[in-house]
Amino acid sequence: MASKVFLKYVRVPPRKARLVADMLRGRSVEEATAILKFTTHKSAPTFAKLVKSALANATSQKKVDPDSLYVKEISVDNGPIMKRFTARAMGRGTRVNKRTSHITVVLDER
Repeated sequence: MASKVFLKYVRVPPRKARLVADMLRGRSVEEATAILKFTTHKSAPTFAKLVKSALANATSQKKVDPDSLYVKEISVDNGPIMKRFTARAMGRGTRVNKRTSHITVVLDER
């Protein structure tokens, strides 16, 4: 394992973030950054920053060739849910769940 990066409490639902994570799993770092550059999902810039950070960590701490790195693991877990209420008819209110994510990216050498 060359580098491992965490990001917690991201204001993106895990279900939507997993769509982007599935596109990156097993890809080289160059290919993953190219995919994220042209992806229109809300979580794409967040994943791009994470991959860039993991790449910087791997190259600075350990003597690793940046061209040989790939996304070994990428996981999106549930974070806490912020519970809010919105107005409905006849004075009622219904709950709105604002979900958060915990994202983990692991880079390794091929």
